[in-house]
Amino acid sequence: MEIQNKIVLVTGGSRGLGKNAAIHLAKKGLDVLITYQSKKDDADETVEALKAIGVNATALQLNVGDVKSFDGFVNDVKAILLSNFNAEKIDYLVNNAGIGVHASFEETTEEQFDTLLNIQFKGVFFLTQKVLAILNDGGGIINVSTGLARFALPGYAAYASMKGAMETLTKYQAKELGSRGINVNIVAPGAIETDFGGGAVRDNEQLNKMIASQTALGRVGLPDDIGGVIAFLCTKEAKWINAQRIEASGGMFL
Repeated sequence: MEIQNKIVLVTGGSRGLGKNAAIHLAKKGLDVLITYQSKKDDADETVEALKAIGVNATALQLNVGDVKSFDGFVNDVKAILLSNFNAEKIDYLVNNAGIGVHASFEETTEEQFDTLLNIQFKGVFFLTQKVLAILNDGGGIINVSTGLARFALPGYAAYASMKGAMETLTKYQAKELGSRGINVNIVAPGAIETDFGGGAVRDNEQLNKMIASQTALGRVGLPDDIGGVIAFLCTKEAKWINAQRIEASGGMFL
């Protein structure tokens, strides 16, 4: 009898931290279902990379800020699980998809606030709620926060506030889903060199050097510094870690 791989759903898994996490998950032998918002080519490329590692993988379109689309998305996941994975449920959910908005508290617009709210908090809240129906007991949920919820840098008031809300939600999810054996944790990356937020950390040399100088390990983070942490939390070795905020920042602003 063939042993079924564990299956993980990674939102925003076509690029950046999500892609890196998906690759680390595949290397641990998990089958991976990723979502993308608009860049199908990137998603297809990531799926091929995952399959090359030797696991089953596929991609689905999802706008995490559009709550009304979630019922249809979950139905699509159910169909894909049956047709592509010979399964009915997933084992892990990684809520990674998100955007960054850089604006001072004074200048943040209601439109910017609502966009961040819908994508970073409301969308994650209700997507996870819908996914519970297809999440195996004994599985896990990994949310994503930011170092900016611990320390404050001007320009991230709205973004960091949404992530602070996610950190509180994580504790409640862990408390309420514990009866199903589901553990819930949140990973808080420090500054990472990706295209996130316009790629400022990666492309602005002055900003990069400033962050490195304020980091105990003396450099800015890379996607590979985060993906393995997320993947570890999707293993049985991490099963007793629950309701935790795990910061992976190299020791920023200690």
